[in-house]
Amino acid sequence: MIDEELQQWFSHTEMLIAELLEDGTNDEVYHTIEHHFASSDFDLLEKAAIAAFKLGLEIEEPEEAELENGDKVFAFDIATEQMLDVNLIKKETQAMFELAKQCGVDYDGWGTYFEE
Repeated sequence: MIDEELQQWFSHTEMLIAELLEDGTNDEVYHTIEHHFASSDFDLLEKAAIAAFKLGLEIEEPEEAELENGDKVFAFDIATEQMLDVNLIKKETQAMFELAKQCGVDYDGWGTYFEE
């Protein structure tokens, strides 16, 4: 059985890819996919980044942000290069979601850029 939150990310994936294609992004090129990870605990986030690095993933610099309620959160992205294939990105999303869960940080979905 698939985790309810993971299922929501799968729905997000389907919707985002459909919107990108509808807007005319080039579906014949690789897109930079940025998977977002966050935690209010910097040490946990750092451990997650190290775990991802050890898996050979490309880690972007962590950042600190302030939420609307004033709380601070730390975040980093894992960047991959993928074609806009729903099944491929769902599989990658599941792997990232599980990594976040194992490390005790939040998976905050993914995004990409429009490609000409």
